[in-house]
Amino acid sequence: ASDIYEKVLGKDHPSTAASYNNIGIVYSNIGEYSKALEFYTKALKIREKVLSKDHPDTAINYGSIGFAYNSLGDYPKALEFLTKALNIQEKVLGKDHPSTVATYNNIGGTYSIMGNYPKALEFYTKALSTREKVLGKDHPDTASSYNNIGSVYQYMGDYPKALEFYTESLKIVEKVLGKDHPNTASSYNNIGSVYEYMGDYPKALEFYIKALSIREKVLGKDHPDTVTSYNNIGQVYSIMGDYSEGYSYSKKAYYAF
Repeated sequence: ASDIYEKVLGKDHPSTAASYNNIGIVYSNIGEYSKALEFYTKALKIREKVLSKDHPDTAINYGSIGFAYNSLGDYPKALEFLTKALNIQEKVLGKDHPSTVATYNNIGGTYSIMGNYPKALEFYTKALSTREKVLGKDHPDTASSYNNIGSVYQYMGDYPKALEFYTESLKIVEKVLGKDHPNTASSYNNIGSVYEYMGDYPKALEFYIKALSIREKVLGKDHPDTVTSYNNIGQVYSIMGDYSEGYSYSKKAYYAF
């Protein structure tokens, strides 16, 4: 398709850029991020030239390139392009636009991976504040923001704050998505992991088992998330000295593969 657009419309046409961008998305979806970068960059060059550097479509390309660098593990480059995207989005779309909020979230995630937790919290909190304002508290994206902030506090070792935000996320997903949703299971699992880090193994088991019950029911016994639950439960039983139960769950994980 890109060859046709180039031939008919020329290399510097917005439709040619869109075609390059779409090819980049396909490569990204199949995990070929270097190829994705190649086509995203082609699209960006056209859009910067034809649409201007402050156009929302140019921002989309900056964001896509940032995501690709993130996936390749080049976090400084990811931040560079995500920040370019954000500057345009805040200026042109406004701070409350979903695309702007998504970029806040992506920048927060990049800082979290880099271990810069204060900056991660700064951007995750911006995303949360806007989502509560625009989408309301009872929205899956708002729950995701609570979960993200909880994860940063967990990495920082502030387990009470992690529990606070994970619990808020759980309340929303239970209400909005239901008690048998995979996201609800993930919330239970996250809370269980905090209790495990705190050394409260009975509470960790309680939440890990809740997560497992949902995952077995909804995802099946062979799903990777279910296997994770088997391993988590087996590990906690072993730590508690109940090696028989620990072995039982570890064996379930092993035979799931």
